[in-house]
Amino acid sequence: MITILVVDDHIVIREGLKKIVGMEKDMIVKGEARDTAEALKFVAGHKVDVILLDISMPGRSGLDIIPELKQLHPTMRILMLSMYKEDEFALKAFKSGASGYLTKETAPELVVKAIRHVSAGGKYFPDGFAEKLLESLTAHSPEALHERLSSRESMVMHDIIAGKSLNEIASNLSLNNRTVSTYRARILEKLRIRTNAELIRYAVEHGLAS
Repeated sequence: MITILVVDDHIVIREGLKKIVGMEKDMIVKGEARDTAEALKFVAGHKVDVILLDISMPGRSGLDIIPELKQLHPTMRILMLSMYKEDEFALKAFKSGASGYLTKETAPELVVKAIRHVSAGGKYFPDGFAEKLLESLTAHSPEALHERLSSRESMVMHDIIAGKSLNEIASNLSLNNRTVSTYRARILEKLRIRTNAELIRYAVEHGLAS
């Protein structure tokens, strides 16, 4: 029996994942958490085979706690869930220790397939990701400026690139407007640019725009 912890700040997503898992005879949800703090607390007292971990949540992001989760239970598999399709986040997840990456648009049967695959010790990432990972690991070019962004800064950057308003970004990431503005300022500083228009141009030049 594959035991699972579901971590997502949206109850609709948690209930949906529990329903998907509940239809399988070889899987069971042993717990759920609304944020990374609850997830760490649960894992400190319980061991599961697979964690379905959302990236964007209040407080620390899912990406930020992967090393701590792996330290608590090194053999536990982490399958990231995200509203972001960009391979950049899948790459960050892999480098942090995740075993797989799915978008929230993934069909239920593929979610089940991914759970089984990672629980057996495999890796599950988007189509074509392996080639991009190999390029990243073998490249000798200097680190791109956007690779210095934190996971939260990367999320804010991609929302800005997608044309979302300050209010939309704040709502999506469970942040207040002032915090989003602070992240935007950090992004512009790290990328050495001054405006959203320059940010979009940077994204296009570096293949970050969908």
